[in-house]
Amino acid sequence: MTDTPQRERLEKPTLIYPFKSAPEPGKVQQIAPGVVWMRMPLPIALDHINVWGLEDDEGWAVVDTGMRTDETLAAWRELFATTTEQRPLTRIFGTHMHPDHIGMAGWLTRKFNCRLWMTRLEYLNCRVLTADTGREAPDDGVAFYRRAGWSEAALENYRARFGNFGKRIHALPESYRRIVDGELIRIGGNTWRVIVGTGHSPEHACLYCAELKLLISGDQVLPRISSNVSIHPTEPDADPMREWLESLAKLKREVPDDVLVLPSHNECFRGLHARLDYLGASQGRTLDRLRKTLKEPRRAVDVFAALFGRAIDESDAGLLNLATGESLACLNYLWHRGEVRRSLDGAGVAWYRMES
Repeated sequence: MTDTPQRERLEKPTLIYPFKSAPEPGKVQQIAPGVVWMRMPLPIALDHINVWGLEDDEGWAVVDTGMRTDETLAAWRELFATTTEQRPLTRIFGTHMHPDHIGMAGWLTRKFNCRLWMTRLEYLNCRVLTADTGREAPDDGVAFYRRAGWSEAALENYRARFGNFGKRIHALPESYRRIVDGELIRIGGNTWRVIVGTGHSPEHACLYCAELKLLISGDQVLPRISSNVSIHPTEPDADPMREWLESLAKLKREVPDDVLVLPSHNECFRGLHARLDYLGASQGRTLDRLRKTLKEPRRAVDVFAALFGRAIDESDAGLLNLATGESLACLNYLWHRGEVRRSLDGAGVAWYRMES
């Protein structure tokens, strides 16, 4: 979600976008033999998610599903009614647990009596978070955001919004088919290798097909925006920024540069390695700005301008949540490396400052 301020902005690499336009919701666009591109609407600022269909032996496997909304349901029903080949879905792959990716998986698996294929940590974490629906906000969560510097009004908004995660997800199936890093999966006439990354989510699965020179990158690599990397109340001392940077390096090692990247948002593109290099370098610049800001004690909410180039209005609860999580990921990255010290004041608020 970060962009470097104009005065320090790195030169972005020139990526190649081979398709003039994206498919409308409810339509399909072929991008390779046996591979189609679909797009589902989202009721947020990032107004779409890309969904991929892979021709399978008895029908179609689908990678990601869209968020549980009436508009997404209508798009899926239009696809089923208008596609020329009326063949069933054979299996559903979830790259990771976020509602825009997994929200319709339960509905699709029940409709077609097929299985959900997913990594273990993504499946189990999704089950845990959806179980929060209807619960009151936990004391640990309130204390977490108070430490970050949220006002009482923002904390009250958190209490009111808590448990919304599961409202955008159809109940997952009670069992699933686990996929693991390095696994080779035959889908129709092609073999896809699972490449697991972390940082954006616990155990995010990308799918790479050497024969077709395709990488389904999910949210691990996006062409126009960077993935949100956040700290959450359940694991406040985590270091996901390290994990995400390591995952960028892993993708560069394991996937050739000549692939066509199929991301979850924006358009299909070529130029994987240049994009990976840019994302890593841009994050390095961001951390350098944070180091300069921390010459004086700061709370997590005080570093938004240094990280994102602008203030964040706490009235935008969703954006405040994302910005706070990513700020803490950057602060924890420096804290784990001994570059900053963290102390709590009498009100339970955490202050960060560079070590002398």
